[in-house]
Amino acid sequence: MPGAERRIDWRLPAVWTVLFAVSIATRTYVAVADEARRGHVISFGRPLTEEITSHLVVAALLPALSRALGGACALVTGRSVTDVDALFPGLQLPISGQHGCEQRDVDGTIHLYAKNRAMLDRLRTLFASFAAKHPGFLLEDKGATLALHYRQAPELAGTVEQTVRGAMAEQPGHGYLVQGGKELVEVRPESRNKGTSIRDFMRKAPFEGRIPVFVGDDVGDEHGFALVQRLGGEGIKVGPGNTRARHRLRDVAAVRDWLDMFLVAPLFHPQQNP
Repeated sequence: MPGAERRIDWRLPAVWTVLFAVSIATRTYVAVADEARRGHVISFGRPLTEEITSHLVVAALLPALSRALGGACALVTGRSVTDVDALFPGLQLPISGQHGCEQRDVDGTIHLYAKNRAMLDRLRTLFASFAAKHPGFLLEDKGATLALHYRQAPELAGTVEQTVRGAMAEQPGHGYLVQGGKELVEVRPESRNKGTSIRDFMRKAPFEGRIPVFVGDDVGDEHGFALVQRLGGEGIKVGPGNTRARHRLRDVAAVRDWLDMFLVAPLFHPQQNP
């Protein structure tokens, strides 16, 4: 952990706000979709892996966490708000979608941050063409951002990123950047990220004046870790890997245990990063 070691009292829910990277709660749905494409069926009528069960439990705990925090609980994601609502029907938490390009406040107000649409249209065509030529690729068009998933063809990861960066280099000043992720390459507006979206939340009720805690597990979550720690809050990295976050939970099962113990008797401390 950079700087002097800090002792954190994790038992102060009245002054917290907790923000979750949506990947923590939704990776199970990606796993289920992959199994479905392989012709398998996952249901509660058969044993689930510990990982999938943990994801489902984390998602189920979010409404209770929101109530405990007086509504100061939000989801922060690279997915669109519409996609998240489909994954969590009825949840209706404040959400920042598409790396901060769209944001739903606690009162349901939606804010959109549009960039160079012509450039995004050109990149959409490029991504679609690339995906059509390479079986196993999936284009995710989120509206304000684009992602090319190569989960089924990981050997082409370098080719994907080189192709996208080359296309963008031909159009300087477009206002977009390339960001890697878990088996994907994503293009998003350079002026928006998970850090800017958390900053926007922290300027409004019920988040304003609270201590932000951001839980995430992906490369794109690093902007969020940096922002909350600049604001005097704490970042919690889930899983292995280099990070700016000061604290770490080993996996989603540990996130589940942390939330469960917090809601019953908040005494569980995430491990501090050295």
